[in-house]
Amino acid sequence: MGGPAKGVIDLYSRRPLDWDQDRGRTLIEKPWLDAFLGHVPAAGSVLDLGCGSGEPIGRYLIEQGRAVTGIDAAPGLIDLCRSRFPDHDWRVADMRSLDLGRTFDGVIAWHSAFHLTPQDQRGIFAVYARHLAPGGVLIFTSGTEEGETVGQWRGEPLYHGSLLVEEYRTALAAAGFEVLANRIGDPETGGATVWLARARVAA
Repeated sequence: MGGPAKGVIDLYSRRPLDWDQDRGRTLIEKPWLDAFLGHVPAAGSVLDLGCGSGEPIGRYLIEQGRAVTGIDAAPGLIDLCRSRFPDHDWRVADMRSLDLGRTFDGVIAWHSAFHLTPQDQRGIFAVYARHLAPGGVLIFTSGTEEGETVGQWRGEPLYHGSLLVEEYRTALAAAGFEVLANRIGDPETGGATVWLARARVAA
C-alpha cells in the first residue's frame, strides 16, 4: 500500500484522540449489527478488523455478550481499547497480512477495509475466510465503483479505495461466502454500502 493509501495508518497513529472524538458514540449501525449478531452464538467470538478505539461498535458487541478480538494498525487506538475493555483481546496488526491461527463466529470490518487499495481489497477476502468458522458470518462496508479517492479529515488527506459492487459479490462467492444481505448507499447508516455474508458449510 503506497502513495496516499500509505498515509492512512500514519494519520490514525498520530491522531487517535481526534479520531475517537470525531467517531462519537451514536450507533447508527445498530440494525446491521443486530442482524450480524443474530447469526453469532450468544457467547460467541467476534474479530473486529479496524476496530478503532472500540467505541461504539466494540462496546456494543461486548455488551451483547460476545468475546471481542480487535485489530488495528494504529497503536494509540489499540491503547484506548485496552484501557476501556481490558478483558478482551486488542492487537496492533495490519489486517492485510493477518493470520491469527484461529477462527471466529463473526468477523466485522466496518468502515475500515475501504481504506485499502483496490488490489489489497481483492486480497482481504482470504483474510476474512481464514478467520471464520464454517457457518460464521461476515459484515463489512464498501464503496460501489472501482477506483481511489482522497478526501480530507481535519485538514489532512484521507484515502479510500473501492471495487465494483459486482466484484465484491464475485469475490465473496470465490472465497466461499453466500450473501445474506446487501444494501447500497443505506441512508440509515449515512449512505454506507453494507454486506452481510455467511461462510459456507462444507457438504
